[in-house]
Amino acid sequence: MATKTKPYVNQQRVKKQLFYPVFKRNFDMIASLLALLLLSPLFLVIAVRIKLEDGGPVIYSQTRLGKNEKPFKMYKFRSMVQNADQIKQQLLDQNEVEGAMFKMKEDPRVTKTGKWIRKYSLDELPQLVNVLLGDMSLVGPRPPLPSEVAEYTDYDKQRLLVTPGCTGLWQATIRNDSNFDEMVYLDIRYINKMNIWIDFYIILKTVWIMIKPNSAF
Repeated sequence: MATKTKPYVNQQRVKKQLFYPVFKRNFDMIASLLALLLLSPLFLVIAVRIKLEDGGPVIYSQTRLGKNEKPFKMYKFRSMVQNADQIKQQLLDQNEVEGAMFKMKEDPRVTKTGKWIRKYSLDELPQLVNVLLGDMSLVGPRPPLPSEVAEYTDYDKQRLLVTPGCTGLWQATIRNDSNFDEMVYLDIRYINKMNIWIDFYIILKTVWIMIKPNSAF
């Protein structure tokens, strides 16, 4: 990453886009609604497995920051034990990803069902509701936690200039084989080049990764 020149968001280009944002929002609404309907049997299977494992809630919601640091509740299928947030404080020194985010390949908080749904990125499916509500887009930078943004530099905050997404250039390519700086680099590259065709490409790459998982954890 040290050899790469840090890109900056071309805010004039982002502000001047007219057709793309309208198309993107309409596509997001139609695609997320269809996906929720078509995947409802899978939602039921996952919900039953989570409930049977430990009797806890099926859906996990967490405050994330979206465009211009606007907070919203992001939804996921619960893949961890019920007191995961409390246990996290005891694991911070075992973080395996550099920068303002937390990741562990063998996270002891992940349940058996959680390992399965994480492998195929199925835990992310409830975010289709966030897309329908307008909090998120299908494609865009990953929405961070408020605690993560508290550690951001002004440069890092550029990734919050657009609506966050369920998937993005980072998730569809190097994903966990990267550090925080590389994630920011890819997010800014996406923002500067984002268009309909790049979004379609990232969506197709993401579907392929769900079929043939990469290094997700």
